[in-house]
Amino acid sequence: MSQNTARYENIVNGIRQHYSHIEGTIPLHVPVFRGNEKQYLNDTIDSTFVSSVGAYVNEVERKLAEITGAKYAIATGNGTLALHAALVLAGVTYGTEVITQSLSFVATGNSILYCGAVPVFVDVDKDTGGLSPDSLNRFLQEFGEKTADGKCRNKKTGRIIQACVPMHTFGLVCRIEAIAALCQEWNITLVEDSAESIGSYAHGKHSGRFGALGVLSFNGNKTITCGGGGAILTDREDIAKHAKHITTTAKVPHAWEFFHDEVGYNYRLPNLNAALLLAQLEQLNTFLEDKAETAAYYTQLFSDLQVDMMKPLPNTIANHWLNALLMHDRDDRDAFLKYSNDHGVMTRPAWTLMEKMPAFAHCFVFENTNAQWLEDRIVNIPSGVR
Repeated sequence: MSQNTARYENIVNGIRQHYSHIEGTIPLHVPVFRGNEKQYLNDTIDSTFVSSVGAYVNEVERKLAEITGAKYAIATGNGTLALHAALVLAGVTYGTEVITQSLSFVATGNSILYCGAVPVFVDVDKDTGGLSPDSLNRFLQEFGEKTADGKCRNKKTGRIIQACVPMHTFGLVCRIEAIAALCQEWNITLVEDSAESIGSYAHGKHSGRFGALGVLSFNGNKTITCGGGGAILTDREDIAKHAKHITTTAKVPHAWEFFHDEVGYNYRLPNLNAALLLAQLEQLNTFLEDKAETAAYYTQLFSDLQVDMMKPLPNTIANHWLNALLMHDRDDRDAFLKYSNDHGVMTRPAWTLMEKMPAFAHCFVFENTNAQWLEDRIVNIPSGVR
């Protein structure tokens, strides 16, 4: 047995030991329904309010605001819809630029393209996988200039830099306070892609609450789920009202007439999904505790095995959505991916950097050294609630 094969076997055996109650292949992450899901679904069906109007939608929005500390939460059909709507609310329009990271799920970049805007990719930090404030600062120092009306313009392209979208990778909070300070200095609207980080905090403040807008996702593979689902978070009443309006097709309330006063989107969360989500929200703390125990187990295991693992920054709390190993290089990554999946432990790599995909080939990449380093090494391992 080679040294690498022995290392892979030890990792796989350690994962199997933690999930010893599972027969067969150990999945990366699956939903867990142990609460009031069926009761609330039946109640919704009996009520006949299964679309985007209903008591469960209202309760989910209230509960999300309570959990995150945001003044307002607006529920949407999924996280991508939430991010697109948030960018519209942030004033992102055709021909503007949005700074983001290329190491992210493609929805981050797609949402920018939906607006007709142009993504600009800066680098990430190696330890968090999230957008690097140092790289952002270098980009702004080299290309940014303030216009007479206080906006930030890219002096090379002439386009307005309207927004910045950092992403909290795998639930690890990035250096969001430094990013927020830079965005404020340059008058760039901060929109946090917190799709993966419900239950994650920096200095006691929930992710998604450091800028004008933040978004959450409740896809089937997330910490809590309703099959799809997403939400916009904001502390501003004007943004919250506008968010609810445009995500409800911009329909002007009236007893019978259908009049829509701007371009709107049919993005609201159905009551049926909200019923499922409310039951999941009631179990969130239990899920987070279980996932913290898994992360602690892995931290000890991989310390003993001398395998590197991504960990939260000091003064942050991660939800440990997906635990991530850092292999030696891309060959090591690919060999372990094959070994683990061949031996009944589901693992996956990080996403392909967006600038390598056809839809983003036209985008400017300022820096991506760390992003490429991480793409070559990250392996996500089973992280589901037991």
